[in-house]
Amino acid sequence: MNSPSTAKTNATFEDLGVDQALVDILADRGITDPFPVQSLTIPDALAGRDVCGKAKTGSGKTLAFGLPMIMRTKQATPHRPTSLVLVPTRELCNQVAAELSPLAESWDRSIVEIYGGVSMPAQIRRLRDAADIVVATPGRLIDLMERREVSLADVDMVVLDEADQMADMGFLPQVEHVLRGVEGRHQSLLFSATLDGVIEGIVRRHLHDPVFHEVESDTVTVEEMDHRFVEVHRLDKPKVVAAISGNSQRVLVFVRTKRGCDRVASDLRKEGLSARAIHGDLHQSKREQVLADFTEGKIKILVATNVAARGLHVEGVDVVIHYDPPEDHKTYLHRSGRTARAGEAGLVVTLVEFNQVTEVRTLQKEAGVRQPIEEMLSNDPRLLDLAAWTPPPEPEPPKRSRRRRRL
Repeated sequence: MNSPSTAKTNATFEDLGVDQALVDILADRGITDPFPVQSLTIPDALAGRDVCGKAKTGSGKTLAFGLPMIMRTKQATPHRPTSLVLVPTRELCNQVAAELSPLAESWDRSIVEIYGGVSMPAQIRRLRDAADIVVATPGRLIDLMERREVSLADVDMVVLDEADQMADMGFLPQVEHVLRGVEGRHQSLLFSATLDGVIEGIVRRHLHDPVFHEVESDTVTVEEMDHRFVEVHRLDKPKVVAAISGNSQRVLVFVRTKRGCDRVASDLRKEGLSARAIHGDLHQSKREQVLADFTEGKIKILVATNVAARGLHVEGVDVVIHYDPPEDHKTYLHRSGRTARAGEAGLVVTLVEFNQVTEVRTLQKEAGVRQPIEEMLSNDPRLLDLAAWTPPPEPEPPKRSRRRRRL
């Protein structure tokens, strides 16, 4: 795989080749300066090249692929879209469509979202009305392909968004199935936080002579967050979360299971907190309403499972709480990366029960985070502003003395 380009430019959207009508709509929304990933990828995408972009969630990827896609998308006939965007989750599907629909409408192009958990007949009716651009999760799209309600034979552009997340969630076999349904030569754009392993295989099999771009500055590292590890009693955890959340605007709490998600949200409400749960068992309309309420600040605390949090693009999360410590350091970093975005500070708190200390020590080592695990009760004043409290330095492990063996 070729080395990605990391150069940045100060070009405007007009300089990048974006049509003036689209530029004006962006300006009305307060978007005037392209993000680095947009400056890097839009010219190549408009030129019809396959593009492989390495960039994190929240880096501006939707417009990076959306603007060229809208400008290059041909009008479709019923059941035969001409552009396709594959995403890992229903939430991301909605967010991509919501961001691009006003731009597409100005270009006389339509966007249809395809995902599970909602009425299939309604989606079929929209496909019959000639959807130019389909934004879809792989599973529901395959269902419609097998029912012959959608054909990908006319697709000229394919976008794989959050390819690494689709791999993590086990969707790559479905992605491969969908891509086999795209007939003939077409343009492909792939965006992912990583480009190694199975993602490199996707690039090799499905992209033709791609140009590689990388946005390094958008990668959140452990150094950009304040990390705190608090040893707590299991029954005291809801009150600890209440204390931590007191001075926060928007808090994301992670748990391991869907049942635990509902239980923790209920426990937090008993503490007088505005908390709601989001997980895969909720009806799609309920999930969308909960996410909208959290985004708009109507609820303060969102309790989520790992899978439900995939694709959540919510700005302004100032605290992430690992109510249940994650299973591995990759999950820790992914969860934690929901804060400290766009250059803002973020607090990450892991609650540790006494029997979890050993596994959390291993987690810290793998994640590159050296922090003491401090025991606190829910009435500890340090919880009211954990970011301001500086934990004592972790002692260095003792050095083993070497004794000379006597010959």
